[in-house]
Amino acid sequence: MMNIRRAVVTAAGAAMVLAAISGCVPEPGSTPSPSASISSPTPSGAATPVSPAPTPSPIETMLPDTLQLPERCEDIYSAGMLESLNQQNPPLNDPGVTMYSTENAVGLEILAAGPASIRCSWGTPSESGLATTVTVIDATQAAALRTGLLESGFGCEDGLGGTVCRIEQRGVSLDDVPYLRGETHVVRDNGWVATAYINFTPEGYSEDIVQTLWG
Repeated sequence: MMNIRRAVVTAAGAAMVLAAISGCVPEPGSTPSPSASISSPTPSGAATPVSPAPTPSPIETMLPDTLQLPERCEDIYSAGMLESLNQQNPPLNDPGVTMYSTENAVGLEILAAGPASIRCSWGTPSESGLATTVTVIDATQAAALRTGLLESGFGCEDGLGGTVCRIEQRGVSLDDVPYLRGETHVVRDNGWVATAYINFTPEGYSEDIVQTLWG
């Protein structure tokens, strides 16, 4: 069973749930410069040379290249799921829907770095909808993302051929309207599927995307 963390937020915090997110530009972390190697002096004389020790292999930073990023949002879903979404909460990619697919700081930093990705949303600017981003990542980003999600209170477990992390919150808006919001993340091989939703949780949504993209 998925380890889902549920939290009840206050009415004051509920206003943030229903507000559209206009933008976010997290500052990327700086990359330290590699240290220069220092060579030992070569001794002179007729002594028999000693074979150098083997050079250790570099740390592997590549993941299996199993995700081929599609060009259209329609192609991240099966035909059945696409039809269901068009019936439940159209349209696909309304320009007024600006919500991010995650509010996690590590996730936002990865997306701000500009990796290859495709963002898809469902619904109109309202109190019901979702946004998904499918992103190509490397091993370092995948590890940082898993750690960041766990430290933010997500429940994570093995699933869908990789790692699945979820969090969900229920609350009441300033107008006394109950709401449900949350995020689901799937990290598998060189791919990351991030989905944020408000009052709209299609059954089997993330599972369908993984099945369609990975097979």
